[in-house]
Amino acid sequence: MLEGRVALVTGAGKGIGRAIAMELAAQGARVVVNYNGSEEKALETVRLIEEAGGEAWAVKCDVSDFDSCGELAKKVTEKYGGLDILVNNAGITRDGLIMRMSEEDYDKVLDTNLKGAFNTIRHFSPGFLKRRSGKIINISSVSGVLGNAGQANYSASKAGLIGLTKSVARELASRGICVNAVAPGFIETDMTKSMSDKAREAVIDSIPMRRTGTVEDIARTVAFLSDAASDYITGQVLCVDGGMAI
Repeated sequence: MLEGRVALVTGAGKGIGRAIAMELAAQGARVVVNYNGSEEKALETVRLIEEAGGEAWAVKCDVSDFDSCGELAKKVTEKYGGLDILVNNAGITRDGLIMRMSEEDYDKVLDTNLKGAFNTIRHFSPGFLKRRSGKIINISSVSGVLGNAGQANYSASKAGLIGLTKSVARELASRGICVNAVAPGFIETDMTKSMSDKAREAVIDSIPMRRTGTVEDIARTVAFLSDAASDYITGQVLCVDGGMAI
């Protein structure tokens, strides 16, 4: 259980981020719900957490902006005295074949998905080091493990998160800080629900378990990596993908 812990989940207004925020709150953590686009969705996450008896606080921050992440760290420290759990979940897609992909679409995805994680880790790590404890969980993707046609930018950003995870884990391990990555496979979200039946069937055929995953599958894995039960696990990538990356 996570009573007394403070957790920040980036991109927590919907989907996987919302599920993670709600699960951590259910485990007793006070959750900072980060958003950049929709305040309404972030406040909905806060409402759901509070209705279930938890505590949450919505804070706007564009994680791709280094200075904004610095301000976010200051706000969290002023309100709670520090952070115990950092979940880098915020991510975007700008899919397209490499020959047609614009520089802007490539840069935007890398700035949010990969540099965003660097920005938050950079600004929150001094607090973790001072406390000599903490959990950092980066949400990668099976696309970062296997690659995916039409997602050169997204796959590169998620593969980069794995490298970032392993490097930071080596740097912070001696201070009792665990840094791990979760690589979701085909998870039911608003994004995947918009796919055609033919495309869905093709993906499901590639999954050994022959079914999709849920946002709760990811949330429970993040909760485990946030808990003391995972104190001797660091620098690892947990693929929650029904076997796609075997």
